[in-house]
Amino acid sequence: MARGVIRTVDLFAGAGGLSLGFELAGKGYRPVFAVEIDEAAARTFKRNFDCDVYSGPIEVVDTFPSAEVIIGGPPCQGFSPLGRDRDDASRAQLNELWQQYLRAVRQVKPQAFVIENVPEFQKSAQFGKLLQMMDEDPVLKEYGYGYGVLNAADYGVPQRRRRGIFIAVKGIPEVPWPPPPTHGPDSEGQQPYATLRDVIADLPAYPELTDIEFSDDGSQHLHFRRNPTEKSLARYRAIPEGGNRFDLQRNRPDLLPDCWKNKPTGTTDVMGRLWWDKPGFTIRTEFYKPEKGRYLHPTADRPITHREAARLQSFPDEFVFEGSKIQVGRQIGNAVPPGLGTAIAQYVHELAFALDRTKVERSRLF
Repeated sequence: MARGVIRTVDLFAGAGGLSLGFELAGKGYRPVFAVEIDEAAARTFKRNFDCDVYSGPIEVVDTFPSAEVIIGGPPCQGFSPLGRDRDDASRAQLNELWQQYLRAVRQVKPQAFVIENVPEFQKSAQFGKLLQMMDEDPVLKEYGYGYGVLNAADYGVPQRRRRGIFIAVKGIPEVPWPPPPTHGPDSEGQQPYATLRDVIADLPAYPELTDIEFSDDGSQHLHFRRNPTEKSLARYRAIPEGGNRFDLQRNRPDLLPDCWKNKPTGTTDVMGRLWWDKPGFTIRTEFYKPEKGRYLHPTADRPITHREAARLQSFPDEFVFEGSKIQVGRQIGNAVPPGLGTAIAQYVHELAFALDRTKVERSRLF
């Protein structure tokens, strides 16, 4: 291992948002192995990090390489409210994949590990089982841990995205919680929240491209348009900045779909238009469909583009995604925002690799 390098293994890695965040932290983190069952996402990881990537189920991986840190996000569909329609068997199978993650931890015995998931996971019986294992397993009980729900906007990501984070570090009694937020609403000592204006205002309001394109220098262009119908365009025009489907109901009731006519109450995000001067809302896998959430551009009559969604997730433009438009959209929506990953990586470094860990620990606890 090169001096100063901290090797990471990324499990359930997706496109690599968490690994990118660790790499961008500037502490010497370097991925040496990743596991991702989605083939397109695995190709994306391989292209951007050039390390060994296994594209398949984690259950068949017998041996994991040596590493100082393990990171990853076991699939959340079994816990997420969006996964309620799954049958009991598939939900149970997804719900227990975190045990495969801990199998890697027990084998590798890293200095630290990080588990990312939906907030609901930390309220589940499965999470209670995880905590019991942390306190009873001969290997796992060597780790102090802390956990809770973090909002990516509090760490410089231009998006309100709540994720359940679990951090464990070997050799300390506990991990003080939470990692100190760096951004907030006019809070002393913190930077202002990053906004849409900060990250997408330079992009053309109406892009010319119609699909993903590459330049001769290898750069990827994700700022492409969709082709909405005239009825869809009329619906978009009826919704002001910060508005939603209820504005459509007031301004153009003739354009209201029957499913919304028969449901006068409900979420305020559907067919919602974003604000220029606020962080975005949670980017999901179908952010390009306004009927799925608050995904309309603040002023242009269109949904946000793949490039805009990637920037709201805090991916740099230099990061290249592999796959079709749908596959790339899925990777963007499923990713851990690299900006949040960077904050976590810096905190892990402070607790697990700082020269005087006792001093660091006491400064957090008192």
